[in-house]
Amino acid sequence: MESRFGIVGLPNVGKSTLFNALTNSHKANAANYPFCTIEPNVGIVAVPDFRLDKLAEVAGSKKIIPAQIEFVDIAGLVKGASKGEGLGNKFLSHIREVDAIVYMLRCFEDDDITHVEGNVDPIRDSEIIETELILSDIESLTKQLKNVEKKVKQDKLYAQQVELIGDILKVLNSGSPARLLVNDSNSQEIKKLNLLTSKPFFYICNVEEENVVNGNKFTELVKNKAAQQNSVSINISAKIEEEIANLDDEIDRREFLKEIGLEESGLNRAIKVGYKILNLNTYFTIGPKEAHAWTYKTGTTAQKAAGIIHTDFEKGFICAETISYDDYVKFNGEQGAKEVGKLRQEGREYIVQDGDIMLFRFNVSNNQK
Repeated sequence: MESRFGIVGLPNVGKSTLFNALTNSHKANAANYPFCTIEPNVGIVAVPDFRLDKLAEVAGSKKIIPAQIEFVDIAGLVKGASKGEGLGNKFLSHIREVDAIVYMLRCFEDDDITHVEGNVDPIRDSEIIETELILSDIESLTKQLKNVEKKVKQDKLYAQQVELIGDILKVLNSGSPARLLVNDSNSQEIKKLNLLTSKPFFYICNVEEENVVNGNKFTELVKNKAAQQNSVSINISAKIEEEIANLDDEIDRREFLKEIGLEESGLNRAIKVGYKILNLNTYFTIGPKEAHAWTYKTGTTAQKAAGIIHTDFEKGFICAETISYDDYVKFNGEQGAKEVGKLRQEGREYIVQDGDIMLFRFNVSNNQK
């Protein structure tokens, strides 16, 4: 499964520069004027995972295939976007297609880079973005409500959906996001409504190089706001990320990060946060031909995990031969783990654990669901 993260923010906050760095490309046109990004730029990024390299080394894998994540650089929003200001609803429609939203906020001062609101204020900027998303959700839900109300006349089961939409509209009209209503019992129903403000999110504070480690007065404000919303914020310098992306040698990248006081790049930190808010983990399939990382949702069963590779694996599932990452490395691979009894045969209801190495046994003629 490949997850999509939409990077949103006001114009000129550094979204396109960061996107270029994250995807190690120059697809996004970074320019100092609003709306220089008109269509969303989409970049596929390999998920860094030291475990995959180690497993490939142990197994002597000829090919390494990391998990992937998709970043979408969505053009800058402004006040009134929900009513068509700037490039308006076209941008908002792009956000509906992502799994999670990254609010990128300008937390640096630079007189040479125009701020669409006149001065640096990340809290105000985040509120502008969220307000536009809320207004867009209100418009979308109002239309959906009319359609559902018509269906109630034919099927009373739709009455519950009418009630849910009404409750969400009350929250939105009060100026709050739909995520405040999401819980274990209604999460799937709310997800079907495809609301912008029900999506998981986190903040990226774009700072100058000297503030990337300890932040500044602006990032502290964002950090506190994120904590109040049960979310997180991370500090990234888009300029630094661009410099890192231009270094071809991994050793040079590590040295560069060490010199500025960082253990890992902003990309790595952003992906880790993204995985956490979407409840994502990784399992591996390892062999002499290839070492492959696969992304799955926390709580996924072995049978469902098999289906991530191919639907035939899920339909004809027999068992999953499973070894933990630590045991695979400690006992030098599959054979060594098997000899000491660390290879387990797990059934279809086994809950996959992060770092599991799995070999699925299946029968294509098996008609089990």
